[in-house]
Amino acid sequence: MSKTHSPNNLLWRLLRKHVSAGQLLGFSVASLIGLVIVLLALQFYSDVKPMLSSDDSFMRRDYIILTKTVSGFGALLGSNADFSDDELDDLSKQPWVRKVGQFTTPQYRIYGSLTFGNRALRTYLFYESVPDEFIDELPDRWGFDPAEGKVPVIVSRDYLSLYNFGFAATRNMPQVSEGMIGMIPVQLTLSGNGRSETVEGRIVGFSNRLNTIIVPEQFMQWSNERFGSDEKRQPSRLIVEVSSPGDKAISEYTKAHGYEIAGDKADSGKASYMLRILTGIIATIGGIISLLAFFVLILSISLLMQRNSRKLQDLLMLGYTPAQVSAPYVKMIVATNAVILILGCAATLICRSLYMPTLLSLGSTGGGLLMPIATAVAIMAAITTGSIFSIRRRVSSLWKA
Repeated sequence: MSKTHSPNNLLWRLLRKHVSAGQLLGFSVASLIGLVIVLLALQFYSDVKPMLSSDDSFMRRDYIILTKTVSGFGALLGSNADFSDDELDDLSKQPWVRKVGQFTTPQYRIYGSLTFGNRALRTYLFYESVPDEFIDELPDRWGFDPAEGKVPVIVSRDYLSLYNFGFAATRNMPQVSEGMIGMIPVQLTLSGNGRSETVEGRIVGFSNRLNTIIVPEQFMQWSNERFGSDEKRQPSRLIVEVSSPGDKAISEYTKAHGYEIAGDKADSGKASYMLRILTGIIATIGGIISLLAFFVLILSISLLMQRNSRKLQDLLMLGYTPAQVSAPYVKMIVATNAVILILGCAATLICRSLYMPTLLSLGSTGGGLLMPIATAVAIMAAITTGSIFSIRRRVSSLWKA
């Protein structure tokens, strides 16, 4: 058979004669709008998310620090601010909890001194320890060996700012940078259990997550055994890795049990949580528009094939297979959806180029493009697959009739 009289050309003539340009254009516009809404929602979420936290990534872990609420007369009335084993077990079973870490405190007195040339800063100190996995910036020189006797210390960055712009400014003390303070030795005098000993400490890192002074767990265990008592103490502070710090279930649980979330992590978590909700709503709206566009396409194809049912049946009776008869329809859908995919990705990138300068000026590093583009390909592949299935099913029904 010549190329002029091939089934594809015959069906293409039928398509050109009976296809509704308005219906095809309506599907294309609706599908394009739905796709762009979905992609923009996902891309904007990916670009804005780094602004919520300095140590953020798309799959970052979130932490909150829990303490018990202490009333003004709590100590006088004998209330206990420690977490019992039952409370720890109940907290660990909550669906929004991933891991629970305990702050360990020393059971002895600590007196520290820092020497700046001919000036010294001496005061009673405190420090705590947490499992290494909960420390946001774990330095290379971390750990403790009793044979060496040197103690690495991590300090909250807020403490360094308080010293530089508060204490040092009013006491005529030198201000120090993060790099410089690591070279200043810290003398720690530990007293308790009838013993007193001085060990050398050194600040090796800073933390944004932990608003305290952190020492290695190995050192805390060694020093408590040497200078403390054998009495087991329950933790009074907990660090909890959660699925989302803005989850409503967290605030309900902490309020019901009289717990407090330290700092403003709950507020930033709520912002992240609300951002995820809004992204989900917008993406759902775009998905619904894309789904409606898909049904418009299926309806248009059904009407088109209904008009041409007699001629299609004649082609099938002449020996053409359902795959051959449906091929022109399939090619039209594939080509249309490919154009929509390209235009949708292009429109998303253009819109992103308009808002990214503002986000960059606010401190965002931006997100990747792979996830939104992969989502676009998946959506259009699903629509194309569903359309092809519908076309071949319709042609098969005509062939069996």
